Amino acid sequence: MRSDAGLIVARIMRRNATRRAAVHSTGGEPMSYLRGRRALFLDAPDTIPHTEYVDHWDAIRHFTGLDPADPAQRDEANRRFYLATDYDFVWHTDDGPVPWEERGRITDMGHAEYVEDASDWRTPKPSPFACAEDVLAFDAVVEYGLPDFDELVAYYEAKYQTGQRTHTGLVFPGGYYKTLVSGCIQTFGWDMFLLGVGTDPVGFDRVLEGFCQLSLHHFRAWAKTSAEAFICHDDMVWSQGAIFQPAWYRERIFPRYARLWSVLKDAGKKVLFCSDGNYTEFVDDIARAGADGFIFEPMTSLERIVETYGQTHVIIGNADCRILAHGSRAEIRAEVERCARLGRDCPGYFFAVGNHIPANVPLDNVLYYLDLCRELGRR
Repeated sequence: MRSDAGLIVARIMRRNATRRAAVHSTGGEPMSYLRGRRALFLDAPDTIPHTEYVDHWDAIRHFTGLDPADPAQRDEANRRFYLATDYDFVWHTDDGPVPWEERGRITDMGHAEYVEDASDWRTPKPSPFACAEDVLAFDAVVEYGLPDFDELVAYYEAKYQTGQRTHTGLVFPGGYYKTLVSGCIQTFGWDMFLLGVGTDPVGFDRVLEGFCQLSLHHFRAWAKTSAEAFICHDDMVWSQGAIFQPAWYRERIFPRYARLWSVLKDAGKKVLFCSDGNYTEFVDDIARAGADGFIFEPMTSLERIVETYGQTHVIIGNADCRILAHGSRAEIRAEVERCARLGRDCPGYFFAVGNHIPANVPLDNVLYYLDLCRELGRR
């Protein structure tokens, strides 16, 4: 650890004491929770709220004195980090109690180094799908099964209650990761996925419907829980934009999003759509399908979303982690100023690094970024 543990603990205690003093007079909730919830319901808080998925272990050590490299300390270290840094919303998804690889076939494409100790690095494995015919014959419901519905509701409710209790000062959402396109990527890998769609775009619709039915079962279960917000994750584009012809999305993907999201919206949930890459050309389609908010990377245009949906939707993003990793302090300030300038007048805007904060960002840059969010977030 790079800082004196006593100083770190003292800093956390001072911040938490301030947090406890700043309790809403009617609800008794921490102000960070209220900030996050108000933004979700488009009631602009006095300061811009903040969220990220943070795997920067040095930053977590700096603020907590705990070591997230130790699995026994990781959950508590993350909890203390979010409190110490005044975050307002937790990035969270959960696709159920049993992973797909324990229920059926998937394609392991490997994984690059992301966390500090490179423990997430994996080499690719051969796909169990050998040809387009294998892909076009696939049925996700048959392959992975539908868990007992009541047990699934109980599982998700317990996950939500535990998460919200653990992160008392933040809004803890429900969420699902492998919605449609991400489900295809997980199952087939990129090569077989693209081959299947390219071989028979119409026939592949039946395959998509299987993934939709699987997701719908889980979305219906999440709709029965107490969670007020829901992150629907689906990496449906690349960094340069659409993977397929736009018409394919409009015929095959967005109507299914609308069907999935209607279940959640009928239950009063706020649906936040999240995708990597550049989905600027599809923002209107996503809004028409029923999304209440957008979570996005720097490739997607914050300017475009603010211009059209700044007063009607939740907007989370999109500071560029490449600038945090490689930029000067002046460049980092300019990036946060850009986000603050565009988002300040939007009631549902959250500061966020659009592609999260990985381990290769210098610690001083992380600390400077967090200071800027506090400085520039005042409305």
